[in-house]
Parts: sequence; C-alpha cells; structure tokens
Amino acid sequence: MMDQDYVRLKDIKPALSGYIRKASVLLKQSPVPDEKAVHDIRVLMKKSRAVIKLLSGQIEEESFKRDYESLREVGRMLSVWRETSVHRKILKDLKKKNQDLFSVLKDNEKLSFMMERTETPAEPAENIKNDLEKIEELLDKAGYRIRFQTLTNLNPAILIRELENTYSTVVDRYIKCRNNPKPPDIHEFRKKVKDLLYQLWFFRPLNPPAVKSLEKRLDTMAQNLGKHNDLTQLITTLDYKYNTVADNPSLDELVLIIREEQGSYLSKVWPQAFKTFRPGQKLVNMLGFRILVI
Repeated sequence: MMDQDYVRLKDIKPALSGYIRKASVLLKQSPVPDEKAVHDIRVLMKKSRAVIKLLSGQIEEESFKRDYESLREVGRMLSVWRETSVHRKILKDLKKKNQDLFSVLKDNEKLSFMMERTETPAEPAENIKNDLEKIEELLDKAGYRIRFQTLTNLNPAILIRELENTYSTVVDRYIKCRNNPKPPDIHEFRKKVKDLLYQLWFFRPLNPPAVKSLEKRLDTMAQNLGKHNDLTQLITTLDYKYNTVADNPSLDELVLIIREEQGSYLSKVWPQAFKTFRPGQKLVNMLGFRILVI
C-alpha cells in the first residue's frame, strides 16, 4: 500500500501523442514496412485506441469517434499484411514438428502458397503505395488533432470509472466465452484484455507492485489468446470444413493438430482468467487503489 496521501498518474496526452508519432516514424522508415514494423504499428494503434477509450468520458463524442475510427482504420489496413507473415511462421513451425504429414500435403496449393516467403519489394506496388499514403494521412491528422486537444485538468475519478468500465467489460466477455468458447467471443475477450492492459499502465503509480503484477498476468493471457486467434485465422484462410464425403485425411489431421495447439493455449488462459475476472470482484479492491490526482 501507499504511504503518501496522493499520487500522480502518468501523463496521458504525451503518451498518446508519442504512440502516434512513433507509428508514423515506423511507417516512413522504409518504402514498405517490414513484418516487425507492421506488428509494432498495430500495437501502437491498439494502445492509442485504449487510451482514447479511457478519455471518452472527458472529451467530446465527435472527437472520440473521429480519432478512434481513424486509428482503427490504420490497424485494419495493416492487418492483412500481418496475417500473411503470421500464417507462414505458424505453418513452418508445424512443418518442423510434422514433416511426414507435410510431405503428404506438399501438393496442396493453398498451403504451398501460404508458406512461400514474399520478399519486401524495394518499391511498393501502386495499391500498396496508395494504402501507405492513406495510413500516413490518417496518422498525421489524428496526431495533429490530439496535439491541440485540451487534456489538462482531467478528472481522476472519471478516469478510474472508465478503467472500471473496461474491467467490467472484460469480465462480461470472459464469462460469455468461458461458458461457450466460440472463436469470435474468445477474440473479443482478447481485445478487451488488451484494452485493460494498455489503460492500466497510466495507473501504475497508484500501487506499482499490484499494477505491474496484474499487467504481467494480462499480457500473458493476451499472448496466449492471440496465438489461439492466429490459429483460428489460419484454419479460416485454409477454407477448411470437415466433410465426411471428401477424402482428405491429411488435411483433417493437420487441422486436428492445430485444434490441439489451440486447446493448449486456452488451458493456460482459463485458470488466470478466473483468478482475475471472477464475478463479484472489484478492480480497485484487487489493486488497492486509494487517492489520486492528475
């Protein structure tokens, strides 16, 4: 617990501006962003959107919608680039562990295409160039608007309330997908876990050990849920549907192996999720928050 009568939250506006500025720098550091840059920009967009949600009770609704949708669009446009590289990495890892199976599947055109590495071109194609220009414009405009947002004298009680709202949303998503673990609901649970993770960072000064411990737990959950989702997207991209008439036992086996890995990731999530999001638990009590100022 804290000895002082009050503590100061981490500054929100500089952090938000920094996320967008860093994303813009990563975007412009080469003609076509590589896999790491795409991943890092998408993470920065998720952090930015989580912050805007945290501020939603203290900024105009029009500003909230405009900036949130702009940053969401950036992440959406980059998602296809990320999925291509993720699918390839997953399949190559599966191949190392199941070489005989992949030998049988060597003539599967979809698998072969997904496993082919595409070199980053020195100059972007016209469609990619257009996307990059749009992303750059979205980032520049959002950064400009946020620069002139008045985010001083934020009400700490409202910030706490928004954090608690995020926590309540995560609890709801957890209970829903735990009772009926459908991939779309698990994916929604993961997204809300990340919102809570990225918002919590600003509240670290209130009780550093407790907040950091929860952040670590949430990060581990989000990573395992993310791997589960990546495997779901892989199966979707393979256009796989079990068919008793179709004679495709090798592909059936591959999908069952993928399902087994998905189950392994979820088995790591549920015990920690129950501990963190069990019904009736209050976030402020769990973290030992007391008095705060901005």
